[in-house]
Amino acid sequence: MIYFIGAGPGAVDLITVRGAEILRHAGRIIYAGSLVNPEILTAYASNKCEIFDSATMTLDEISGLLISGHERGIITVRLHSGDPALFGAIREQMNILRGKNIPFEVVPGVSSLFAASSALMTEYTVPGESQTLIITRHEGRTPVPERERIESLASHGASMAVFLSAGMIEAVCSELVAGGYDPDTPAAVVYHASWPDERVIRGTLATLPGLSQGITKSAIILAGNFLNDDTSAKSKLYDKNFSHEYRNSSLHTQRG
Repeated sequence: MIYFIGAGPGAVDLITVRGAEILRHAGRIIYAGSLVNPEILTAYASNKCEIFDSATMTLDEISGLLISGHERGIITVRLHSGDPALFGAIREQMNILRGKNIPFEVVPGVSSLFAASSALMTEYTVPGESQTLIITRHEGRTPVPERERIESLASHGASMAVFLSAGMIEAVCSELVAGGYDPDTPAAVVYHASWPDERVIRGTLATLPGLSQGITKSAIILAGNFLNDDTSAKSKLYDKNFSHEYRNSSLHTQRG
């Protein structure tokens, strides 16, 4: 079997139990060397496992290793950072395998999106502030559809997570402001979320580019009022005056 596995955001113990167990039995692992913490391989891969760094490989070279591993009858893993469904470029690899009727499975992982919110000790969906999270990237060498430009997305005023754009942070912040965010909107950069060298930088859309100089990759840009720690908004879920399937508010009112 071939497995596409999300390695998690970086910390060795943030890979899923399923993913770690497959790595222990793998005969071949092709990992994204520029993104995946190599300590994960040290912790879980067998000494007899063939390990390949895909940082310099082409799609054909990667798929060739997957196919030859399958032909040899060994458990073969394509190890991606975070969760492979987010900017993982796995569709093109899976399509090649589908074309050859080669079976595979996808094992989800913990995205850096969630490691970043943990580092910031916040949540993206705050009652009264935002119930929508937009995940996107700034246009670089990989184009972005016109309707999905950051300035356009900013018009929603939602919680914003911008991947793969740390080297263009000044443009990201400028476009968010141009699209409707106030320059004083809280913003943050989280570099290497959950890694030993994790860095968390807080500021506003106006100040963040200056505060995060030197960080050009392996970071996520976050913006929105969800970063206001002093918000007084509360969820209805635990409000004693709010009834739902499992709780009758009138009973709590009587007890109170």
